[in-house]
Amino acid sequence: MRYEVLVGLRYTRSRKRAQGRNRFISFISLVSMLCTGLGVMALIVVLSVMNGFQEELRTRILGVASHVQVMGHDGPLAEWRVAAEESARHPRVLAAAPYVQEQGMLSHNQTVRGVQVRGVEPAEEERVADFSDYMRVGSLDALEAGRFGIVLGRDLAYALGVRVGDRVTLIAPQGIVTPAAVMPRVRQFEVAGIFEAGMFEYDSALALIHIRDAQALYRLGDAVTGVRLKLDDLFSAPGVVRELAHSISVPALVTDWTRSHANFFRAVQLEKTMMTIILFLIVAVAAFNIVSMLVMVVQEKSADIAILRTIGASPASIMAIFVLQGAVIGFVGLVGGVVGGLLLASNLDVVIPWLEAVTGATLWNKEIYYIKDLPSKVLASDVISIVSVSFVLILVATLYPSWRASRVNPAEALRYE
Repeated sequence: MRYEVLVGLRYTRSRKRAQGRNRFISFISLVSMLCTGLGVMALIVVLSVMNGFQEELRTRILGVASHVQVMGHDGPLAEWRVAAEESARHPRVLAAAPYVQEQGMLSHNQTVRGVQVRGVEPAEEERVADFSDYMRVGSLDALEAGRFGIVLGRDLAYALGVRVGDRVTLIAPQGIVTPAAVMPRVRQFEVAGIFEAGMFEYDSALALIHIRDAQALYRLGDAVTGVRLKLDDLFSAPGVVRELAHSISVPALVTDWTRSHANFFRAVQLEKTMMTIILFLIVAVAAFNIVSMLVMVVQEKSADIAILRTIGASPASIMAIFVLQGAVIGFVGLVGGVVGGLLLASNLDVVIPWLEAVTGATLWNKEIYYIKDLPSKVLASDVISIVSVSFVLILVATLYPSWRASRVNPAEALRYE
């Protein structure tokens, strides 16, 4: 082992007889390790939560929405069968299902809620959405044409105070013109099921009915709002949209999930980026602590440096000793931060309820964050990036004090020894 490593490690170890200034230097070293560890741990946990949050939202949104939608340009899509058939020929399209999307109001016992009404064909809808996984009571197959059944989101059903078997009144905004006035179209539906997608947006405002009932209520005839497509790879949606826009023969507007929720996902990505930059400041603070610690160590060890120089140590060797000392301190902090971050990120489902029980505060509200559970997904690429950038910051922080140490004049340093 080279002597630079031996000396650097000796300076790094705690001093049994540390007094005064030495104790203060040891304290700063400990603070540097803790700051580095806390910064890395915070980065891993926050990025894991952001990754999980982004993936969970995408999964839940696309479990109820669709990868690609083919809609009419200026209204209902009349030739939807042709559009569905031509879309299904694309090699990346797994399934296609027609749908009707309209607005309405649901009423029950003097309680009224605005809802998004979606008319679906149950057998075909199951191929493009995941409602079978979200059903809590009843089944989507209970929707039959002419029976006027309705499936509600859990929060919507709770707000209306209804259960399976109860009847609700659906009011369509399109009115019927009579000699007396314009009367809204009203129809009673029987609750056939309740689903919980885990997203407040859908659970509180989405109602499913049979597509034939929706066409009759909204007077669409045989037309639909559009056709929903499911792809084998959701990230290929933009390319599929461009290809379908040229291959579909009927006038139609083709869009995908990246456009319909573009602002939302951009906001999540921007938040992740900004949180990463902000939390890296914690690691930068630890690096500044290492600078101050090494500066004091260099002043304290000036006599040792002078002796090493007089027996033949080169400036590069002196510099290597203090770079190693700072790197070891930073590395210990990094290891502790990575271990702590991975443990915390993997056990958030236990930690968050415990904190809520201790503090009595609600730390995760699904009405605010859209989903009911705090997700977490640790990516190896994130961990590697965090460790790499943090270690580079630490090495950069050691350069100036180490360079100052290599410039110590042995004669001046030993003058008063």
